Amino acid sequence: MAQKGNNNLNTKYNGKGVALIIVLLMLTVLSIMVYTLTTRVMIQRGSEQYMIDYQTARYACDSAVKFALATITDINTTPIVRKDAPDFSDLSTLDEEQYRQLISNWAETLTPEQAQNYLKKENDYGSGAFDINSLNDAFDFNSLFDEFSEEAISFDQNNLQIPGPYGAQWPFITEPVSLEIGNSHVTIEIHDENAKYPIGWVMLDDPKVRRQIVAGFETFCEWMDVNDFVVKDVEDELKELNKVKEYKIEFKDIKITKSERVKIPTPTRGRSRSARTRYRNVTKTTTIPATVHLADFAKLYHSSFLDTESLARPFYVWRDRKESALKYISLWGTSTININSAPRPVLEAAFAFGGLSDSVEIARAVIERRKIQPFKNPDDLRNQLYGYSDSIDKCRQYISTNSDIFTIRITAKSGRAQASTVIAVKKSGKKIQRIAVLSG
Repeated sequence: MAQKGNNNLNTKYNGKGVALIIVLLMLTVLSIMVYTLTTRVMIQRGSEQYMIDYQTARYACDSAVKFALATITDINTTPIVRKDAPDFSDLSTLDEEQYRQLISNWAETLTPEQAQNYLKKENDYGSGAFDINSLNDAFDFNSLFDEFSEEAISFDQNNLQIPGPYGAQWPFITEPVSLEIGNSHVTIEIHDENAKYPIGWVMLDDPKVRRQIVAGFETFCEWMDVNDFVVKDVEDELKELNKVKEYKIEFKDIKITKSERVKIPTPTRGRSRSARTRYRNVTKTTTIPATVHLADFAKLYHSSFLDTESLARPFYVWRDRKESALKYISLWGTSTININSAPRPVLEAAFAFGGLSDSVEIARAVIERRKIQPFKNPDDLRNQLYGYSDSIDKCRQYISTNSDIFTIRITAKSGRAQASTVIAVKKSGKKIQRIAVLSG
């Protein structure tokens, strides 16, 4: 009997144990279901919020595009005198210690009054929402940079900023501008594309200058710490791209002539019913501006034809400085470089067209003289560096003293979302022509 009682007791406990296990399993399954459902709801809400943030950022970015295009015509692109400051040319080659030493040495030569011209500036335009209606109002873009206090500021050499050819850091033609548009924070930057190495030069097939092209490009890549394998890959990719569209230093307008048959009007009075309708051939000519070629190359350079990731690899990063070869390369179809705004690596590559042996000396002389007085034109360069006149003559079609190709780079952030737009424009006086637009 005792044995039987023990068996009943064991059965009773086993039954409770099974029930407990089943309950635990059910609770576990229920918890997993609740967690899965909650996660999906959170992901869905996060996705919806991201889409809302992105649409907000996209709207702000598009609004800033209108603002930038409406005001870029008033920007002065005349290079300034920088005789009291170091040249921006060699900053890419300096490490942190060398950069600090350069700033320290420079600071010792400045009075507090002089230093005010070179202190970093915060360029936040407004603190509230941006009024989209103001786009239609006349606006002086340069006034954005005249709103800082003229009172004395403590002279901290860490706040010194080496000016580029237009005053702002290279390659900006003005200080970057920050706007608040709705709930989005927007930054507008304008780059001087003629201050960069035109990647199209590598595509030139002229046997008279092919040797100089290769030498100049390799010199540029050596400055930018680009290894030989990357150089070879880029050259091969551009050779294939040239088969799609041939690159030239000077593109001309495209004229398309078509012949059309036009009905000749005849007087109704005295016209015979049996008279046949007469026609005549008319020639019509349509002119497409040369900027269409720049647009074509801008699309090709930003396509899968050219792998820019290796060129974008940073070879130096410190604070707000991020140096890579791509930063110094123009991918917008430019064909000339502005000797007043190009850094040393680009200058040496340009003057290699006149002979590699002279390119280093000419670049050095240009850097020394343009700080005191920017060059007026290529003839001015030739006259000041008369000893290199033959080499400069060979470079003439590859250099200029003014820039006309710029990129407007706009970034808008809202929440976790970010929208961006890059617009390439050709500026001639107050006339602006769009070349290409990239959005992301």
